[in-house]
Amino acid sequence: MARVLIVDDAKFMRMTLTNILQKGNHTVVGEAENGRKAVELYRELKPDIVTMDITMPEMTGIEAVKQIKAIDPQAKIIMCSAMGQQKLVVEAIEAGAKDFIVKPFDENRVLEAIHRVFEK
Repeated sequence: MARVLIVDDAKFMRMTLTNILQKGNHTVVGEAENGRKAVELYRELKPDIVTMDITMPEMTGIEAVKQIKAIDPQAKIIMCSAMGQQKLVVEAIEAGAKDFIVKPFDENRVLEAIHRVFEK
């Protein structure tokens, strides 16, 4: 069972992910609506996994990945992208993200990604 920090600027997306993760018996330890808050909460909560939206106000998901990896090189981050953001996903993986899931979220795909990243 993973402790997960959900980062997305859309409340609806955070709620959707929370529901999926709770069904999969994971615990949502926090939510952030932008990259800056994500970095703060990562420091504070030390989650097992972060689901990170790519496009957000104040600080992008890619910037947040770089900052979180600087704090904790072992951080496990899964990017959440909309269709057509492949270039950004590649950038995020290069910055240290471990996997990605595409919106709209498929429940099985989300839980598989969490499981795969958590087990590594």
